[in-house]
Amino acid sequence: MRYHIVVHGAVQGVGFRQFTLQTAKKHHLSGWVRNRSDGAVEMNVQGDHSSMDSFLEEIRKGNDLSNVEDVITTKKENENDDSTFKIVY
Repeated sequence: MRYHIVVHGAVQGVGFRQFTLQTAKKHHLSGWVRNRSDGAVEMNVQGDHSSMDSFLEEIRKGNDLSNVEDVITTKKENENDDSTFKIVY
């Protein structure tokens, strides 16, 4: 299962990408995360259904410094991807 996810709120400059990286690795997910010019954080994440549900639950809560206002998820076709998750600049 692969999702394109956009997180809105106070999510830049508060360690949210690093939080996302650690959370994705904890749930054995692959993909990437990056800041957008509009202040949101965008990611493509792939993994099994159970891991993805747990990941999204944590992303909706955010880290201690962030304030997540909205999480928009769009299901995508699975892609061949390596097993890593990275921050893209």
